[in-house]
Amino acid sequence: MREVAIVGIGQTKHSGKRDDTFQDLIMETTRLVLEDAQTTIDKIDAVVFSMAPDALIGTVHAERWIADTMGAQGKPCMRVNTGGVSGLSAVQVAYYHIASGMFDTVLVIGADRVGESGDAQTILNRIWDPIYERALPLNTITMLAMSAIRFMEKYGATEEHMALVSVKSHNNAMLNPNAHIRKRVTVEDVLKSRMIAYPIKLLDSCPKTSGGCALILTAKDNVKSFPNKPAWIRGIGHSSETYWMGDRLGLKLDNEHGDHADSIALTRAAWQAYKAAGIKDPRREIDVAELYAPFSNIELHAVQDVGLCDYGEAHKLLEKGWFDIDGEMPVNPSGGVLCANPIAATAMIRVAEAALQVTGRAGGHQVEKAKRALATGIGGDHQFFGAVVVEAD
Repeated sequence: MREVAIVGIGQTKHSGKRDDTFQDLIMETTRLVLEDAQTTIDKIDAVVFSMAPDALIGTVHAERWIADTMGAQGKPCMRVNTGGVSGLSAVQVAYYHIASGMFDTVLVIGADRVGESGDAQTILNRIWDPIYERALPLNTITMLAMSAIRFMEKYGATEEHMALVSVKSHNNAMLNPNAHIRKRVTVEDVLKSRMIAYPIKLLDSCPKTSGGCALILTAKDNVKSFPNKPAWIRGIGHSSETYWMGDRLGLKLDNEHGDHADSIALTRAAWQAYKAAGIKDPRREIDVAELYAPFSNIELHAVQDVGLCDYGEAHKLLEKGWFDIDGEMPVNPSGGVLCANPIAATAMIRVAEAALQVTGRAGGHQVEKAKRALATGIGGDHQFFGAVVVEAD
């Protein structure tokens, strides 16, 4: 397999609504990544398009609508949809295209206009089994509220710890000009914000974001054709969980952490990526992490699942500033999903931000001496999990 690097990164400014069309958003995102890589669309061999549920933009099979706009005419084009992890899955598909020798340079692109989709949760409620589980009713908030309650019961975390995650993310987003939500909040602000589904409150929750992200990946032999310092993809992993929410509650799967407080599938995905990257102790060998966490409680279990701290330790280290941008293990220095969530692009943004960190291009939210980074994604009903390790050298 050939070595693969990220040599171009394009990310729009994220917002609630836009005054243009979805095609315009795709065109802007494509232009940004081509400009960053100082290349042209004719140098791209194939396109991988990340697209979450069609209903969020109101056009079925949107890849047909915007194929010309993203430069796919006359080229192989593949759409990837694994829910919220689609953007990271699309990066993995592009990696395989290049590592296998099929293509040399691939454009990966994703965008969404969630801010204009009306009630996104009504749309996302349709992912559930219509007989046994949809009637609860479940959506992407209530299902994770159950996870939050189980986490609090199992490890002794509190709503205040969730609020600390939100405060950290919002503070970081103030340093990121592309973030959708750029507003400082306090623990008191979070605790007093509107209850959505106990214990998740409004300021524990991600926004409905419109925006896009794109990456250009290329084989090692072509890296010198691009001006940017490459971010090498050293490890990738992916794992899936059962579809049935009821089958995750209170059960012991592979180990003692295999219930709904944690995610054993995220652990599997991360360790697949670590193994490929030669990482044996992520707590010491990872410098920065961009973890997919659309609600504050998800970050608490994710840092444990990917081995950045021990089980039961996340909320205690959080109190000490361990995961702050200048802490021992910076997590989501970009502000993370809590401050920008254009669903089809969100997990790709995690990879993009990780690549920016290791190449020293993250600007105001740059982590000092970051050389190796982890990015993760979560999709479906907390069912599909992906991980990517990138490094500078």
